[in-house]
Amino acid sequence: MKLSFHGADQGVTGSCHLIECAGRRILIDCGMFQGSRELDEENAEPFGFDPASIDFLLLTHAHLDHCGRLPLLVNNGFRGEIITSSASRDLARLVLLDSGNLQEEEARRTARHASRRGNHKTDIVPLYTELDVLDSLEYFGRKAAYDQRLELADGMYATFLDAGHILGSASIFLELTENGKNRTVLFSGDLGNNGRPILRDPTSPPKADVVVMETTYGDRLHRPIDESVEELYTAVIDTFENGGNVIIPTFALERAQEILFYLREGVETGRLPRTMQVFLDSPMAISATAIFKRHPECYDEETAGLFREKRDPLHLPGLHFTRETQDSIAINRIGGGAVIMAGSGMCTGGRIRHHLRYNLWRKDSGIVFVGYAARGSLARTIIDGAERVRLFGDEIPVKASIHTINGFSAHADQAELLAWHRAGAPERTFLVHGEEETMRRFSALLGNTTVEMPAPQQSFTL
Repeated sequence: MKLSFHGADQGVTGSCHLIECAGRRILIDCGMFQGSRELDEENAEPFGFDPASIDFLLLTHAHLDHCGRLPLLVNNGFRGEIITSSASRDLARLVLLDSGNLQEEEARRTARHASRRGNHKTDIVPLYTELDVLDSLEYFGRKAAYDQRLELADGMYATFLDAGHILGSASIFLELTENGKNRTVLFSGDLGNNGRPILRDPTSPPKADVVVMETTYGDRLHRPIDESVEELYTAVIDTFENGGNVIIPTFALERAQEILFYLREGVETGRLPRTMQVFLDSPMAISATAIFKRHPECYDEETAGLFREKRDPLHLPGLHFTRETQDSIAINRIGGGAVIMAGSGMCTGGRIRHHLRYNLWRKDSGIVFVGYAARGSLARTIIDGAERVRLFGDEIPVKASIHTINGFSAHADQAELLAWHRAGAPERTFLVHGEEETMRRFSALLGNTTVEMPAPQQSFTL
């Protein structure tokens, strides 16, 4: 029985882990590397295993850094079964089609720029296309329900547990038998932050022999959510009083819906003005919001209760959904009094870069970061205090007020990760999906367990 690592190893994106047992191969996630040009290039490199040899792909959730290389996997020969939750299947379709479209746009843009420089190469191709995505969707098979044991093959079972991270997210508990010996392996996926709205808290896991767990925030504690919400309201009010706009780089899955939830509460409680205009300027976030409303099996009791009362917890006065490009462009004619939410959360692409171009240089505007920013991303550059950034070929001075609110994180903090790990009580722990120094600090806090921090392509015998 072997476990090998092919992404998110001493890094925070590209999750991909492989179990080999009794002649079968199970892949946990197949995510995209994100954050810098070098990582973009890494996506096109070989996986480190033969995709055609994979029998099952178990998808923990639909964030691009966990599902984004699925079309490449299929292009390279994967013909197995993809198993995930019903909500994750819906979201993965949305995320992957958007990614395929962006890959095609990027290839066309690169070709145009090369042509302007006199380089008329015609072999610039996207990482994958929307058609490749549609092909990959054909391999989605059974839908996993939380807490229900699925038989993968003789002596191999998988149970999906609610991870509370985004809609449909799961930790995966494997029960494996090889040569008469039984082992249990628990993959955390990405674990959610307790006490947040809309979704339930993560399920406490069963005991396992081996745990593979994320450590994104393994070196810090989140601020209490109430304080973070108050900080959001203060940033909005102060910016409006200064006459500017509030720009919120927003992840389309979960974060956009969570911010809408709190903006609605702010209006209903009188903390925010009913006259403010809120723009959700992200076609993917708009579609994701509709998918959220389709999956009540994932709601916590408060959100489920609001829906039962026919109250939409994701709607507020002055909310505008802007799908069309022209509508997005028109937003930048608004001088002040608007909250503009757009993707991507790390500012690596999408419409948010246009809104930053029009607002970063304005002293009266406010930029509010409410999610993780990987090293190398534009968001991280701004958060770290850059005085100028390059956008669309121009140097833009950073004059707007910059707010970083960590309490909205969709990831568990150090205390929550430790509690989850204690419940699993593993003999052996593999730390992934975190920066190396963070993993080292977290590993020092773990109890009676052997800790590994695997390098890319490293393999272990279980």
